[in-house]
Amino acid sequence: MHRFVRPLALTALAMCCGAAFASTPADQAPHGTLPRWAVPESYQLSFKVDPKQQDYSGTTTIKVDLKQAADHLWLDGRDLNVNKVTITDASGTAHDGKYVAVAPNEGVSRIDFGSTLKPQQLTLTIEYTAPLNQQLQGLYKVSHAGVPYAMTQMEPISARYAFPGFDEPGFKTPYEISLTIPSDVTAVANTKQTGETAADAGWKTLTFAKTQPLPTYLVAFAVGPWDIVNGPDISPDDYRTDVLPLRGVAAHGEGHRMQHVLSETPSIIHTLENYYGFGYPFGKLDLLAAPDFSAGAMENPGLVTFRDWLLLLDPDSPAKYVRGSFNVTAHELAHQWTGDTVTLAWWNDIWLNEAFATWMQQKVTMKVHPEYRADLDRIHGAEGAMQNDSLTTARQIRQPITGNGDIETAFDGITYQKGAAVIGMFEGYVGEDTFQKGMRAYIQAHKFGNATADDLVGAIATAANQGATFKHAFNSFLDQSGVPYVQAQLDQKNGQTVLHLSQSRYLPTGSTGNANRVWGIPVCVRYATHDGTKQSCELLDKASATMVLTDASTPTWVMPNADARGYYRFSLSKKDWANLTQHFASLSDTEQLAYADSIDAGFRHGDLNAADVMTALKPLTGVATREVAVAPLDTIAWIYSNEAATDAQRAKVEAWVKDAYLPRMEQLGYQRKAGEPEGDSLLRSTLGEVLALDFKLPEVRAALLKQGDAALAKKADGHLNLTAADPDLLGVALAVAVQERGEPALDALIAELPQTTDPALRNAMLQGLSAADTPALADKARDFALTKQVKVGEMAAILRGSHDTSAARDALWHWFTGHYDQVVARTGSFAGGRLPALAGGGGCSKAEADRLQAYFEPRLKDVTGADRGLAQTREQTLLCTALKAKQDPSKI
Repeated sequence: MHRFVRPLALTALAMCCGAAFASTPADQAPHGTLPRWAVPESYQLSFKVDPKQQDYSGTTTIKVDLKQAADHLWLDGRDLNVNKVTITDASGTAHDGKYVAVAPNEGVSRIDFGSTLKPQQLTLTIEYTAPLNQQLQGLYKVSHAGVPYAMTQMEPISARYAFPGFDEPGFKTPYEISLTIPSDVTAVANTKQTGETAADAGWKTLTFAKTQPLPTYLVAFAVGPWDIVNGPDISPDDYRTDVLPLRGVAAHGEGHRMQHVLSETPSIIHTLENYYGFGYPFGKLDLLAAPDFSAGAMENPGLVTFRDWLLLLDPDSPAKYVRGSFNVTAHELAHQWTGDTVTLAWWNDIWLNEAFATWMQQKVTMKVHPEYRADLDRIHGAEGAMQNDSLTTARQIRQPITGNGDIETAFDGITYQKGAAVIGMFEGYVGEDTFQKGMRAYIQAHKFGNATADDLVGAIATAANQGATFKHAFNSFLDQSGVPYVQAQLDQKNGQTVLHLSQSRYLPTGSTGNANRVWGIPVCVRYATHDGTKQSCELLDKASATMVLTDASTPTWVMPNADARGYYRFSLSKKDWANLTQHFASLSDTEQLAYADSIDAGFRHGDLNAADVMTALKPLTGVATREVAVAPLDTIAWIYSNEAATDAQRAKVEAWVKDAYLPRMEQLGYQRKAGEPEGDSLLRSTLGEVLALDFKLPEVRAALLKQGDAALAKKADGHLNLTAADPDLLGVALAVAVQERGEPALDALIAELPQTTDPALRNAMLQGLSAADTPALADKARDFALTKQVKVGEMAAILRGSHDTSAARDALWHWFTGHYDQVVARTGSFAGGRLPALAGGGGCSKAEADRLQAYFEPRLKDVTGADRGLAQTREQTLLCTALKAKQDPSKI
């Protein structure tokens, strides 16, 4: 009898609601946001996962608020084999539904009800199987020391590979997760484990506490023979009454290497709680070192995942890893407030997650480790973003989303570093305490919900007692691309010192962009007075304005970006530039970085030639602060690679570099000294790589070759003696050895990599493989990159090499176009935006730009995000071509 009850009940339901039947939507598959007439309220996710297998099974149960009469609803699911759909209506009556993959390449699917249902709460139960993903997306499979593991990476739109659901950040609900797994492995998830029961023979089922409301992209779990180690409990404070348990999760045998990062974590959490006035809300905190990973790290609440080299540290780990570990941990934990507690409503506001986590990470680092100089990292990051932001094809911070490609390519320097710099600029404008007040109000107003840019800017404006002018200024940086270019000129008028300011869009030589653009720029300048220096600030929201510099000395000098707080570049008249250069030592180290960037900007704009640049940048090389001292290197390397046309011209640049940096390298030495400052280790690493590989100074290469030879010598157990080299220089030492020793060195690394699990040693060997500088050896390394001996997340480390000369780029291009399908098969769609740069980055001729366009244009429809990657790589190539054509090498 029961088999007849269901259709009769549905017939009665449909007949009672003629108006609802008439209004059922006759829509097409959505290509942006899903319609809001069906909204998830909660999920129960059950998975049966054995990492040794190729597939897994799952049951997803979603409570849905059906807000209008409909005979279907839309959701997301990709590469799922759905076996059964059961729809239970508000009265408890169940019937079968149908799952239809409507747009498989986008992951959009439809659930057909079988007849029209009136508005009510429905329960969807979807049973399915799916492959463990091989491209580091969704629920994916990875191995460590030959042992398989399964884990998740859902951001941005990969949850649909793992389970069917409403895969958008605006849908935020609680989740209950249960995992049926082999009895000999363990599992972790977002929340604490609440139970364990025996399942089928050889299996067990683990259950986990219900989560706080989350979007799909923050759901996380991992299955395998993990080491789980306890860290120090994080004590209660003014904002959290319970002890917060802290654990490290790593592949079997690696857990003991997590104690350093675990020891640093409590200070990060306490700093964030004190800033936001809001306690960590997710109950427990696990940090997981992923054996392979598509991102650097992922902020899943309660289960934060990282590339393993960021967490697995030893006393002799490279200094860049130790510092990177703290910075990335601070970034991901900052997300627990901006991103996890308060989530963006849609992907055009991803900056609300990433820019704020970057900005907050820098504040945390400055408080806990001031010696790391996160203030200089912010400026360096902003200046790196400006290189991309100078393109006419650059994204806006709030980029309109037209498809999945726009979502997947939003995780770039514009979102992270430009966004953080803009936040810091307006924080400086209103004051740090006022900005903090606005941030606390924003978190409280939207906790466990979603927010937009208007919500954030409004909260800051309210705290600062600012109105429409402030909001317009802030939004001018969010809603238009480009770098402001502030032209400043001093003038004496009526006994006053007046600074004339004008603004336009910064465009490099060869750009086709329109320079007529206006922002609301908080411009702060530093200038000389009779007894020191003084700052003056003004909101420049028109094309031009003047600023009276009170108490200025006569004559005076001016630094148009005081403390380098502003996200803009500046230019000066030749006289004012000369005056500023003469007083370079009076600038703070932050301002010296901005000075270096504006010299580079003037060069790329066509205002300065190579000789001007080399003269203006030389004073920086003797500065004690590491970040300032190395700031000229990228500009000088461009001149060396692209402008110096003869041996004599190249020798002149080499002599400049040798005079500026070789004494410092020799003073540091080629081995880490006991108790030396971490900054020395970092400087040794930077100078060793640049001097040996970019400028090929014989003295540096000889010293590093000795270390490379020692590292490549076999020990008694047959393994390479990789610890024979300085840990900060191992990668560059292996690179020099590959270039000098050729195929035997390359073969030794190819043989050793599969036998090595230590991530830092693997990264060093990948650097060595990427340095092969003959076409035959480079192709051999690239062929190896496509094998399973190289992890998916490691492959690009090899392919990024060989971009330095046109001959090397030609060889890479020939290989890449011959192996395109294999590269795409390994990386998956999420890496599509990076493919054009991987194939053709570093180009500096129209021929290279044209071949890039001709090859990728017909393939854009197959790889999401590649259109933006193509447009930007092509534009960069053409700009390099134009800048090169403008140069006169005789003036080096």
